[in-house]
Amino acid sequence: MFTYHDVLLEQDENIAVVTLNRPEARNAFNGGILQGLYEAANHILAEPSISVVILTGAGDRAFCAGTDLKMISSGEDMTGGIKRHDRFGHIQIYRDCFTAYEKLPVPVIAAINGYCFGAGLELILGCDIRLADETAQFSIPEVQLGIIPDGGGTQRLPKIVGVGKAKELIYTGRRIDAPEALRIGLVEHVYPKARLMEEARKMAQEIANNGAPVIGCKRAINIGVNYPADVGLLFESSTQQAYLEAFQQGAGKMLKKVKEK
Repeated sequence: MFTYHDVLLEQDENIAVVTLNRPEARNAFNGGILQGLYEAANHILAEPSISVVILTGAGDRAFCAGTDLKMISSGEDMTGGIKRHDRFGHIQIYRDCFTAYEKLPVPVIAAINGYCFGAGLELILGCDIRLADETAQFSIPEVQLGIIPDGGGTQRLPKIVGVGKAKELIYTGRRIDAPEALRIGLVEHVYPKARLMEEARKMAQEIANNGAPVIGCKRAINIGVNYPADVGLLFESSTQQAYLEAFQQGAGKMLKKVKEK
């Protein structure tokens, strides 16, 4: 177990679990969580034995209730001392933190327990797969605070739920429950509360069992989502070249299984 400020990182063989660890504050985003997420991401980058990451929140009330409003209202430094040249750079600190998980070479599964608001929702948008428990609630309420989503929400949410639905959620700041999140494609599965982490670990292991090609798949999919189709197709073809030898071995194993049947 590693402790990075207000974030925990636990590795079980090839699966890492990153936990936002401020349960007394519903895991609200503060400088400790910001720095901790950065440091946990760097740990994962430097540890090639990790194949899949699960991102979740401590306690049973919230994945992340958004930015800590008490700290904002008191004027406390939310970046934990990280400095930039101007206010735009200050915003980039948050945006780059969420992007760090989107850009991890290995898949990231968000296991969303309870409230997932504001910065918490923007964090899960950078994950590859989102699982929720039946009590989860979602909102991106920045307009109600007099600002706009500045952690990638205006860019990533439309790609996941569609432009119209993203505009509705962002413009109104309204709250939706887990069944609605599933219906609109914000999450891939909803589970009973007691089974969420079990199901997340089961999926993580299933992914990990497929080995290195999953990393190539993640890179190719992310390119395809963000660039024109011809760029994505070219990247897909070039990426496949790295796996040709493994493809030959895999084909041999598959043929052997077919013959055995």
